[in-house]
Amino acid sequence: MIKHILIAHDLRSTADLALRRAAQLALQHGARLTLLHVANPQLSTRELEVVQQALETSLSQYAPPDSTLMLLLGRPAEVVLEQLQHLEVDLLVLGAQRQRHPLFPGTTLDGIARHCSIPLLLVTHEDDRPYPSALLALDFSIWACNALSSACHLLPPSAELHALNVFQPDKGHGDLEKALYIQRQLIGKLLHDETQQLPKQGPRLSHAVLPGSMPQTLQEQIEQRAPALLVLGNRCRGALASALQGDLVQHFLHKAPCDVLVVL
Repeated sequence: MIKHILIAHDLRSTADLALRRAAQLALQHGARLTLLHVANPQLSTRELEVVQQALETSLSQYAPPDSTLMLLLGRPAEVVLEQLQHLEVDLLVLGAQRQRHPLFPGTTLDGIARHCSIPLLLVTHEDDRPYPSALLALDFSIWACNALSSACHLLPPSAELHALNVFQPDKGHGDLEKALYIQRQLIGKLLHDETQQLPKQGPRLSHAVLPGSMPQTLQEQIEQRAPALLVLGNRCRGALASALQGDLVQHFLHKAPCDVLVVL
């Protein structure tokens, strides 16, 4: 259940897109909304006043009336991660970064994703209607199952959530059709078991098992299905895990084809 949403706002137009999406989700879930901006400690009092006015304008224009504004000083990534714990946040919302910026430049965004203990929603598109569709990369990991649960809680009942399992058989595998049949049975059983714990009024759920490699097949399905939201389980915890398992998440965070929900 989503009770408190935090949006980290960096005063750019993409952040206002994210604020609009965060406001839509807050209204959909009856959740509190907090807007956080982390300013450079070297800014003058007058400069901070200008920042405060700009944030208040965005908040009054896009957010529900009872939303909260926080203007803090410090290092952005550190402050954002600290506030997730302090404020008991259920969802972190960020605007996609089309260019480098002091708030979320490259490795800072990676660091937030790697250490974020709650679902992270990266907003890329100017559309504040409830999500109509989502595509989930599904395997047998706990991270993917957590992503499935978070997506079902986030999406409205009118949405369709399509779970995609990409099956890459071992080299020299004899009977591909038999292996695919077994994989489809296993994925079907996994979804049956997982959905027993999900909301009864959740989104419509469909699934497919396709042969291929994960990056290429997932990209092909994104192009074919054009989902409003891509859902990924995040295995990144520390540098080693990121190097071994986080490439897919990092790729879609930096080259997001649509809004992206990343779940630990």
